[in-house]
Amino acid sequence: MIPILFIDRDGVLLREPPVTEQVDSLESFSLVPGVVSGLKQIVNHTNYELVMVTNQDGLGTTSFPEETFWPYQNLLLEILQSEGILFTAVHIDRSFPEDKLPTRKPGTAMLSHYMNNSNYDLANSIVIGDRLSDVELGVNLGCGAILFQEKPAENIPSLLESSLIMTTKSWSSLANFLTNTPALPPRTARVVRNTKETKIDLMLNIDGKGEGSVNTGIPFFDHMLDQIIRHGQFDMTLTVQGDLEVDNHHTIEDTAIALGQAFTKALGDKRGIARYGACLPMDEARGEVLIDFCSRPYLVYDIPLKSPVGGIEGDMFYHFFKSFSDAAQCTLHIQGRGRNGHHKIEIAYKAFAHALRRGVKRNLKDLRLLTTKGSL
Repeated sequence: MIPILFIDRDGVLLREPPVTEQVDSLESFSLVPGVVSGLKQIVNHTNYELVMVTNQDGLGTTSFPEETFWPYQNLLLEILQSEGILFTAVHIDRSFPEDKLPTRKPGTAMLSHYMNNSNYDLANSIVIGDRLSDVELGVNLGCGAILFQEKPAENIPSLLESSLIMTTKSWSSLANFLTNTPALPPRTARVVRNTKETKIDLMLNIDGKGEGSVNTGIPFFDHMLDQIIRHGQFDMTLTVQGDLEVDNHHTIEDTAIALGQAFTKALGDKRGIARYGACLPMDEARGEVLIDFCSRPYLVYDIPLKSPVGGIEGDMFYHFFKSFSDAAQCTLHIQGRGRNGHHKIEIAYKAFAHALRRGVKRNLKDLRLLTTKGSL
């Protein structure tokens, strides 16, 4: 038997315009925050079938012409489908409240198919909506209801309380509840590190999209840090003011320390992470990086260089990874082979980014630590 999520549209999937209460223009089209990631989590980790149920007052009349509705309804479905979120059916009641038609929520006339079909598990189905009429629809269908509001509504009739499962305005909380996923803090960190030699401000989001910006004053070093952002798919903004009039040593070293500290903070207790992670080619070069977030700093580094790369002496690349390993409390094995020094260093940073990405990947279905020691 298939459980169903009967999901309201305006106020739940799309922001509801405050005056007209109609999404009838591009200016009024706005997704509710978190709806895509929340629904994607539900689709990926549950067997709920998604059904949209919405009242659209007077759709098809002069007050709400068809041509001002369908372009934005179709756009909504296309956006969700692009993320693998499919609604098996969309039920739209076009009547006005004063018509009091049985098809209008909380009436169930549009949904008789589900009530009369033994393939559907209505007892374990849920209505998600932002009005008490949606909760009443849950009662009439014989299923539960989630009220999509900031706080519990006052004076809820006792008849509705029996079907009300929760009240929330957060798609993240809703998705975590439906997938039995514990609410976890975001894996983000900020490190501000000021010394007489450098001033650093770093923001890191481990679960990002590979977006950010870097400015250390050393162009080639910025290019390498960009590899970490893009290939690791981390969001990071970094600004560094260092004593480059002396040399680049302090800037590179302190940046690595700050980056390592940021990973340590963002990972927290490390529950559910894969720990280990990459070997990549680049033209004639090959980079291999092995990592273990084990709280035991150690570096094995083997990238022979005959001359500076990007104006940076070869030992400073060693020093970057050593400083990161110490601050992030991880074991790193790094090897770079090839004929071109630029390629050897760049592929090492790219492999480093992929190793980081694999190592911090979190299994939300199993938040145990990958260790027999009991802690990392």
